[in-house]
Amino acid sequence: MMETKQQMDKLILKKAGHIWKEIGQHKKPEELQIEIEIYKKMLNLFQVGDYCYFVFSPPELRMEHINESVTELLGYTKEEFVFETFLKIIHPDDIQQYLNFEATITQFWQSLPPEKVFKYKTRYDFRIRCKDGTIKRLLQQVAVIQSDDDGAVLRTFVIFTDITDLKQSNKMVLSIMGLEGEPSYIDIQPVQALVPHKSILSKREIEIFRLLVDECQSADIAETLGISPHTVATHRKNIFKKTGTNSVLQLVKLGLEKGWI
Repeated sequence: MMETKQQMDKLILKKAGHIWKEIGQHKKPEELQIEIEIYKKMLNLFQVGDYCYFVFSPPELRMEHINESVTELLGYTKEEFVFETFLKIIHPDDIQQYLNFEATITQFWQSLPPEKVFKYKTRYDFRIRCKDGTIKRLLQQVAVIQSDDDGAVLRTFVIFTDITDLKQSNKMVLSIMGLEGEPSYIDIQPVQALVPHKSILSKREIEIFRLLVDECQSADIAETLGISPHTVATHRKNIFKKTGTNSVLQLVKLGLEKGWI
């Protein structure tokens, strides 16, 4: 039984390595200062509750700049939390879909012109086994922070957020979110043609929706968007009506279930 499990682990590692090396097209990234890029990307990534982050190099299958919060979130030290360990602790019922999602994301990135690689983030959720044996559901969000002139992805910025208490179903949802006006693709079926998502919210409502789930107050939203608090209140009312929710917490839960955030 142990030998069979080890063979399965090796198979999963080989399959995942093939997918991620396709992203980087077997090119090794050059060393670079990435701290500024990390903070820029964090502005576009949803965070609520406990989270950790790191940089991933697809060509080298290596995790870099691992945030110390990984220990608080998952129980593993930065030294223990390496690529091989990560694949082994994904829930066995989720690992195949995880790989399917990664293959779909790889296909999507490779279809983009080089200048658009940075204009998307990917998100999906899965279950993972912590060092103490408990199971958590993580929301994984990924944004590209380095590519070469041909658009090959050399480094990505990854955030894991604990959504165990926010999402009850075990359905894994993959979405690719457009930034800077690019289209979004919601609840994607893995490895198939992608159809742009037609949102039930207006462009302005989407902006306010994203600020609301980031726990911004109405006054802050008004200042950020350059509109009046009354206009923000009207948009909030419309957002709740269109989504069938009554509070920001319900909005966050719905967004996670539907793959909107």
